[in-house]
Amino acid sequence: MMMNVSDDITAHDCLHLCVWATVPRLLQLSETLKSEADDYYINGAWTIDWPRKFDIAGTAFHYKRPSDEPESLGALGATTEILIVMVLLQEQNMGIRYKFNVPIQRTGSGDNEVGFSWHHLPWSECSATCAGGSVSSSSSRASDLLRWFIGDWSECGKTCDGGMRTRTVVCIRRIGPAEEETLKDTHCLTHRPIERESCNNQSCPPKWVPLDWSECTPKCGPGFKHRIALCKSSDLAKTFPPAHCPGHNKPPVRIRCSLGRCPPPRWIPVVLFLGSHLTMSALPPI
Repeated sequence: MMMNVSDDITAHDCLHLCVWATVPRLLQLSETLKSEADDYYINGAWTIDWPRKFDIAGTAFHYKRPSDEPESLGALGATTEILIVMVLLQEQNMGIRYKFNVPIQRTGSGDNEVGFSWHHLPWSECSATCAGGSVSSSSSRASDLLRWFIGDWSECGKTCDGGMRTRTVVCIRRIGPAEEETLKDTHCLTHRPIERESCNNQSCPPKWVPLDWSECTPKCGPGFKHRIALCKSSDLAKTFPPAHCPGHNKPPVRIRCSLGRCPPPRWIPVVLFLGSHLTMSALPPI
């Protein structure tokens, strides 16, 4: 991005030109460079520095002051702190020219990024055997020598409610027509594609959740156990009407049971006095 600043600035005015941080920039202007805390790095505080390289805020600033051109200050960045560029005008304002690079915002998986590097061919033989000669070489920009090998995604770990899937991502270099070698990730020029991501994030449908069985009744002989089956959300946090869950796979809510055969009935004599008559009867088993 290129911008010019020239209006409404007169001699002896001090212009706060721009503030930036943590992104690659390139600046060309007449300047004083300082921090937000008013620590002067280049010029300022009644001193003028000689043109040279300055290591400031995590990058190298190159300060130039040629005799036939305006002063300039350049840095590729990125910077590690906010810096302030100030311009002190002592002559007629000829305008200020500056430019900077907008940082790249990387999004997505990184699968389609392409990086380039220089591939250097061997030096030629010297053009003379003595008294000085020259050698030459050629370079080509190659994008296929270093690249990311990206494997296929695995199956998702879950069919719903959010699972994870993975793939293999390796930095490789081509060293022959059909031969490649594995390198450390730092050798590849683009940022590493993702190797793990979420999948099947949709909610699972409601499901039946049965409660515990009751005790078998009666206490002997054939009987039944009962339980309740609830229609619940996949995270068990909500209960829905039974119609929200599929009826074909509803778990049973009653099953047969037995605690063993009941003992056989037996007679128990009981003496009853009813007036002057004596009656014997048998009671059912207890």
